[in-house]
Amino acid sequence: MIVTVTLNPAIDVSYRVPNFQMDQGHRVENGNKTPGGKALNVSRVLKEIGSAPLCTGFLGGQSGVWIQKQLDEQEIEHSFVTIKEETRTCLAMIDEKSGTQTELMEIGPVVKNEEIEKFKVSFQHLLKEATMVVASGSLPSGVPVSFYQEIGALTREANIPLLLDTSGEPLKFGIEGKPFLIKPNQTELSQYTGKVESTLEEMIEAAKAICSQGVQYVLLSLGAEGAVLIGEDVIWQAKVPRITAVSPVGSGDSMVAGMAYALQKKYDLDECLRWACACGLANALESTTGMVQTEIVQQYLPEIKVTAL
Repeated sequence: MIVTVTLNPAIDVSYRVPNFQMDQGHRVENGNKTPGGKALNVSRVLKEIGSAPLCTGFLGGQSGVWIQKQLDEQEIEHSFVTIKEETRTCLAMIDEKSGTQTELMEIGPVVKNEEIEKFKVSFQHLLKEATMVVASGSLPSGVPVSFYQEIGALTREANIPLLLDTSGEPLKFGIEGKPFLIKPNQTELSQYTGKVESTLEEMIEAAKAICSQGVQYVLLSLGAEGAVLIGEDVIWQAKVPRITAVSPVGSGDSMVAGMAYALQKKYDLDECLRWACACGLANALESTTGMVQTEIVQQYLPEIKVTAL
């Protein structure tokens, strides 16, 4: 069982506007409303491609109740810790004329110390049944910036691989927890190193330096250019076919889902990278964040060229 951890989930609402104008009123079709948060996106993709994830994290208020109801309808198992404050809502305005997307993201609830401790107890219980953990996204207020380091220590003690997808200070501390794999994009890698890696060689060297700290693999996503999987003694590069994307939002989460699925199946690393990229591509062809169609994933698998560097 793959346990996914979303510590700062949200209700994601997106509106498509034919020609968005600032300081104007717009009548729009009903918004697309989905359970949001990076690891919840991972969970939906895992469910679609044939895995059985279990979601955990913090949920509060009527927003939290709505998210759990949606997961029930999607037949995705969950075990969240209930908090006193309301789970956040995030809005996206998609301008169909310009192709731009403007997002308004609530900071979210403040999680209390006793709620954090309750999560730790629950998480350790879930680890008894887990074969892998995926932790993704930002941390809510009240949760220490080092919390992913603590999750790394707990998963390592239980001998469960951790796939971590976050950024900024949580990533810095998370790396100290020695996760099995991290998935930065080029911007997030530069934020971590404090300098701009402009060439592939520089990015690979930065990733290898991270691996020397105890992280086994770095899955570096490069958008339309594909991805690179780097370990201390292995480098695989994936090049993907050109597509006309509907929405690339959530493709990174879908990559993590594909990687987790393939690792659980014990596929070779090059095939794991191929699955990660195929899921990322399939998500970019959907209007809903964190959604793929299995037949589209299968269609793109043979079109992704993976080579050793």
